[in-house]
Amino acid sequence: MPRKGTLIKREILPDPMYKSQLLTKFVNCLMQKGKKSVAQSIIYEAMEIIREKSKEDPLSIFKKALNNIKPAVEVKSRRVGGSTYQVPTEVRPSRSQALSIRWIISYSKERGEKSMAAKLAGELMDASQRRGAAMKKKDDTHRMAEANKAFAHYRW
Repeated sequence: MPRKGTLIKREILPDPMYKSQLLTKFVNCLMQKGKKSVAQSIIYEAMEIIREKSKEDPLSIFKKALNNIKPAVEVKSRRVGGSTYQVPTEVRPSRSQALSIRWIISYSKERGEKSMAAKLAGELMDASQRRGAAMKKKDDTHRMAEANKAFAHYRW
């Protein structure tokens, strides 16, 4: 956060195959050490796997999966008078999207399939059907916020 002025959001170009900005953001999060073409090939291969298994449009399944994983509330630590409270706060839409992308990528890496494309396709299909580890993470986050609802008056 700059002290003077405001931040200017950079325009993200849509990806070449599906013409989706959301998919480009996903590619950028998946990318490691600047290897964008490797990340794109993983995602496009995962989309082909999704198309073969579900016989539906893979982009719609991708968007549905991300929307299912997006958290509405989360807890933030707030120190008040020597003790720390977990205060539930609402999540901004941009952060919510970033968290869902991050969770899907991290939990797909932990899956047992052979290739990263197969892992990613499996996690996306599970998330679109409200299953999987990323969905469990969202439920845990919401449950934690619900359990600490008593500290909501410490919100700033």
